[in-house]
Amino acid sequence: MMTDATTPPSLSIALLGEAVLRQPVRQLTLPSDEARILSEQMLQLMQARSGVGIAAPQVHHSLALMIIASRPNARYPHAPVMAPLVMVNPSLLNQAQASNQDWEGCLSVPGIRGLVSRPEWVEVSYQDLDGRLHQRRLEGFVARIFCHEYDHLQGLTFLDRVDNNRNLMASEVLARQMEQP
Repeated sequence: MMTDATTPPSLSIALLGEAVLRQPVRQLTLPSDEARILSEQMLQLMQARSGVGIAAPQVHHSLALMIIASRPNARYPHAPVMAPLVMVNPSLLNQAQASNQDWEGCLSVPGIRGLVSRPEWVEVSYQDLDGRLHQRRLEGFVARIFCHEYDHLQGLTFLDRVDNNRNLMASEVLARQMEQP
């Protein structure tokens, strides 16, 4: 398929085993048309796949760019609602000592869920697409999404955070178990 300068190329999800998921990312200088266009495409793809977050390495771009966008959907029916948040060059500044475990999935690891321990809250900094610096505290499920996507920028997947292979499960099996009273 040919594209011209006005038609953005379609993105595809990098799958577990593809080198881009393990490579270091490059920081972005903002403002950047590349970051703006890529983030729009990433958001569309993430929403089409019922994701709540996505990082640039997941779409074959080794860039320090991620989106967190919690909302209830088929994969995460109890997710809180928040507006999509594009985070460029994010940093983890501080985190809770206390953590909680919950099941995570990933667009790059289809069909598998893992029980992962994450901090209850995180303090983060990031730039928006205009290059303005922000700091904020994220809690609960939104903190979990941040940590999951931030891991992608470090060359990690949620599988690297699962402490026991017995804490891995097919998504379909987990969904059936969650439906049982």
